[in-house]
Amino acid sequence: MNEIRVLPEEALGFGFVPPEYLLPGEDEYRIRDAQLTAFGREPSSFRRLKPYEIEILVKNGNACRDWNELLVSDPFAPELIKNSAFAGRVRLGRLERAVLEHHDTRAPVGIYNSRLVAADLGDNCAVIDTSIAHYIVGDGCMLLNNDEIEASNHAKFGVGIVMEGESEDVRIELDLMNEAGGRSVLPFDGMNAADAYLWARRRGEPELLAAFKAMTETGVDRRRGRYGEIGAHSVLKSNAIIKDVRIGPSAYIKGTNKLKNLTINSSEEARTQIGEGVELVNGIIGYGCRVFYGCKAVRFVMCDNSALKYGARLIHSVLGENSTVSCCEILNNLVFPAHEQHHNTSFLIASLVRGQSNMAAGATIGSNHNSRANDGEIEAGRGFWPGLSSSVKHSSRFASFCLLSKGDYRYEIDLPLPFCLVDDDRARDRLVLVPAYWWTHNLYALLRNESKFASRDKRAHKVLTLEQSPFAPDTAEEMLAALRLLDAWAGAPLLGADGAARSDAPDELAAPGVENSSRPVVVIKPARAARAYREMLLWYAAGTVIDHARRREAQDGGRDGPSRFAALVRELAGESAGRSDGASAWENLGGQLVPGAKLEELLARVARREVADWTVMHAEYARLGAEYPRDKARHAWAVLALLYGTVDESPARSPSLCREGLLRALADYEALAATVEEGVYASRKKDYDNRFRRATFRTEAEYRAVMGRPEDNPFVRRARKELAEKRSLARALAARL
Repeated sequence: MNEIRVLPEEALGFGFVPPEYLLPGEDEYRIRDAQLTAFGREPSSFRRLKPYEIEILVKNGNACRDWNELLVSDPFAPELIKNSAFAGRVRLGRLERAVLEHHDTRAPVGIYNSRLVAADLGDNCAVIDTSIAHYIVGDGCMLLNNDEIEASNHAKFGVGIVMEGESEDVRIELDLMNEAGGRSVLPFDGMNAADAYLWARRRGEPELLAAFKAMTETGVDRRRGRYGEIGAHSVLKSNAIIKDVRIGPSAYIKGTNKLKNLTINSSEEARTQIGEGVELVNGIIGYGCRVFYGCKAVRFVMCDNSALKYGARLIHSVLGENSTVSCCEILNNLVFPAHEQHHNTSFLIASLVRGQSNMAAGATIGSNHNSRANDGEIEAGRGFWPGLSSSVKHSSRFASFCLLSKGDYRYEIDLPLPFCLVDDDRARDRLVLVPAYWWTHNLYALLRNESKFASRDKRAHKVLTLEQSPFAPDTAEEMLAALRLLDAWAGAPLLGADGAARSDAPDELAAPGVENSSRPVVVIKPARAARAYREMLLWYAAGTVIDHARRREAQDGGRDGPSRFAALVRELAGESAGRSDGASAWENLGGQLVPGAKLEELLARVARREVADWTVMHAEYARLGAEYPRDKARHAWAVLALLYGTVDESPARSPSLCREGLLRALADYEALAATVEEGVYASRKKDYDNRFRRATFRTEAEYRAVMGRPEDNPFVRRARKELAEKRSLARALAARL
């Protein structure tokens, strides 16, 4: 039978901390009182009840074993407490005649039909039909119809620590990126995708891993007796079980089935909401998150401004900032910011997805095991988008912005070509690759991505400086590597000295090593792809240098003529952060791009225990983020030197960019901007020219009324304005050199 002990009546509300965990002179309230002080209220500010107040309380159907343990603040209206029971030391803030309103719900200030056990209540709260034990509640909270709000003496609030007297096997770990474990991390309050990435990725560096664990445990009070917390102005309504949960201010939690061992961060400027039928266990929830409608999450971290909706399941995973997941199942994953997965039939397991990604309906990424154990992994760069009903097996790796057409990909894939369309040609039993597909076929969507990701970034606390653009140092390095690889596969350069595609270039190339199979893998139109990559590199590099020159001009008042070029050379040339020497030169750190050398320097300091805790680590991320615009500009200058420079006679024989080379680059960029403007319009216009889209409309007038015209599309209009400005900026900089 169940182990149920019978205790004396006085045990209710007292003895929260077992005596063996108290030092001489300590009582069970030593942590509780410190927490109350952090809420802005001193324990000495409460008083005992007056005899007439006790009389009113008893008359109103209230019960308390020892009225001396019920402490109150002034002003105190005892008539606002009815049909409630108190046990242990209970401290109440001010109670005044008032009504609290949230949305369409109104409730009177006071305590009605409730039970409070060893709890502290803030000023002017409304507590109705609620049982609460060992909690500290902030001012102005509404606690309505909650079955159980309780904290245990060993509560860890979702953090991967072990309390005093506990064995190691109770520690909560997250098995990221690999279903069989091996990349476990310890969750902590404030963990972001960069933290999880470094910890899960750097498994061959034991000193670094030990430092990460020490950083997690530094400053964490492992003593027993910490109370649960509910921040000021939070609303908890119609919840079943809330146990060992720390809730920030201004949170809204209603209709949940079970919340256990959680930290729920919330603030006035970034309110977190959790809704009906939700069950969350062993997790950290960031600021401004939303969880609604029957979702299940176990052993997880939701980073700031992420959402879980409509029955989604999130298990052993970290979901990056600004992501939205609905209906689907996500197991053992590390997902970077701006991930979208909305369909009930999509499944993602044992994957590292570097964000700005979208999982289509029916996509099953990594679901088919093909080894003797469930230890395979998927790694996908930024912008990964598997098409409808696509199946990808372990272990596979994809470059940035790869688009998979609908298909059952039966073999492992290692695809190094960014912005590539992948097609499983079952009729001819071959894998078809179309590199630079986004640039050659869908400029509308590619350029819209940047503004789309930026508009969804609603974080109130921007620890990471997220790179929103598809054109950035990481993708530039991938494109440079892809150009070299395409030339190697072709056996000769695909582009001429002027950057134009060679007329004798083949229509198809074999791509060895991309798929783990004996069937053909072919690259379609490789010269067109090479030309597109070169244009994209120019688009990134020249645009970045122009933006940098603009910022510098605003700071220093501007220089004309050769002095302007000399200033750019001094600032951007010859710096280590600007060298372009392979994709490893830049690291996608949870959505923030960092030069590899700077990251290695930081991690070396971490391994030497020079970074005290994760708060200090996050300050380092902020420092690197502040340096990123200049680092990016140096890298862009190096790319321009590769495209338009000359090789010097130094031992390194690195390319350098002269004034004439920069002028040519700016002229080409200006012309390219006009081409891009037309490409954005043309790729959107294709939808309007498709006659089948008119099949559901009775008349042309009806079609226009519903669909509008491509030239009136808001993004097309904005793109035309922005691209005209880019052309103007290129001309202006060229005139000032």
